[in-house]
Amino acid sequence: MKIMSNVTEFLFLGLIQNMELQTLLFAVIFILYLITLAGNVLIMVTICTSRALGSPMYFFLSYLSFIDVCYSSSITPRMLADTLAARKTISFRGCMTQVFIEHFLGAAEIILLTVMAYDRYVAICKPLHYTTIMRHRLCSLLVAVAWAGGFLHATIQILFIVWLPFCGPNIIDHFMCDLNPLLNLVCMDTHTLGLFVAANSGFICLLNFLLLMVSYVIILRSLKNHSLEGRRKALSTCVSHITVVILFFVPCIFVYMRPATTFSIDKVVAVFYAVITPMLNPLIYTLRNAEVKHAMKKLWMKKVTSTEK
Repeated sequence: MKIMSNVTEFLFLGLIQNMELQTLLFAVIFILYLITLAGNVLIMVTICTSRALGSPMYFFLSYLSFIDVCYSSSITPRMLADTLAARKTISFRGCMTQVFIEHFLGAAEIILLTVMAYDRYVAICKPLHYTTIMRHRLCSLLVAVAWAGGFLHATIQILFIVWLPFCGPNIIDHFMCDLNPLLNLVCMDTHTLGLFVAANSGFICLLNFLLLMVSYVIILRSLKNHSLEGRRKALSTCVSHITVVILFFVPCIFVYMRPATTFSIDKVVAVFYAVITPMLNPLIYTLRNAEVKHAMKKLWMKKVTSTEK
């Protein structure tokens, strides 16, 4: 089957068109991206090298940091390069690849956040059975399910968009390729297509968000049976998870749970979930988690000691 498209490349309008502000924007986003890389890599290294962080919660957290690094890196470097470029173009194949990677990693993160909620449910509501249920084999299987689910979702999305007829124009009022901006360029009625996007992406985001919120309500209600110290520790962990869930899902629902239309604020929302959220996740988990902070201090002291020798 031949791809019905006369378009060989797309032209981005970028985040802003003001040339004077583009250099400042480049500097700000570049710094945020470096913080994102440093924070998430630090969490991965800390969890991998610390025996104290061997529980399933930290196993999943290390994969969340890995996905955040990959997701931000699939968008931010190109956005930075295009910020200073006079002509911001991407090939048709490159655009489809970007859409695939975004949805692959995004869906994998959705499933992983759901898995992390299940882990907290077992740890808090069934503490006596936690080690029996959350064995390493099951944890590895759940991570594999997250990757497989992300791959399946992204494959459905790319098979949906790649066969659509792009006859021109090829100008995307955005700094990256995504479903709704691309649907605006398709030379056919996109009402039904927009409903498909809302059902396949938006509804999945909304349903998972509601399920996660309900699960955390159940978890928090069960804390009344715990000791004061147990409630404090569990509440701190759950608040971190809930904050990350809200930061991830609210922009996702805003972008995809609607007809195939684009708004000027979509660019700001995209910057938020591509740069800001992956940067905030390590801060949220470390600032509210004494075990992670202690492990990071030990890692730093070990590095200082080895340097002095």
